[in-house]
Amino acid sequence: MIRAIVCALVVESVAGFTASVTKLPQQARTVAASTKMEVDEMVIGVQPPAGFYDPLGFVAKDGPEAFIRRRAVERKHGRVCMMAITGLIVHNAGIEFPGYLSVSEDLKFSDIPDGITGIFAVPPAGLAQILAFFGIVELAWWPASNYSGDYGCGFFGAKYEGAEKVQKLNAEMANGRLAMLGIAGAMFAEGQTGMTLAEQLDAGKLLLI
Repeated sequence: MIRAIVCALVVESVAGFTASVTKLPQQARTVAASTKMEVDEMVIGVQPPAGFYDPLGFVAKDGPEAFIRRRAVERKHGRVCMMAITGLIVHNAGIEFPGYLSVSEDLKFSDIPDGITGIFAVPPAGLAQILAFFGIVELAWWPASNYSGDYGCGFFGAKYEGAEKVQKLNAEMANGRLAMLGIAGAMFAEGQTGMTLAEQLDAGKLLLI
């Protein structure tokens, strides 16, 4: 049952979004013209129904450079959350890495519980390795200082240009925003119920629309 639901969720999520672009206000277009980016960041993520949503006027107040940095942070958080929600679905489907997480502690990957509590079952040395890997990625491999978010990897090797690239970036932004909401909702639900996603599905306490 759980595997069937998980497969349906994965298939549905792969469809993503065919994002359309909302026309920007004159102020946003003026600010965008002053930024020298391969892709206009003032266009990416501007989607109905909100359009160019800046009710507190941060773009006009802080300038385009601050906006581009905030957009880069949003994109990075979205990518992390997309990986997180994928991991959540996979682990709750009972799919685990084979073998040992720690041979010295006789700890297998399958011994790590699903959900939030799993992090507390990872040995300190394992957590240190995870943090060290994050540091290498952030500072050297895919540096956070690259605000474009383009690290030359493409989409599974495929490269896009022009309007097609904008469409793909819009889909990534929309999926990332949903993933941020999804993983946050899953964590709050687990904290509230004390049950993992799979346990909530089994108990009929999770409504899938």
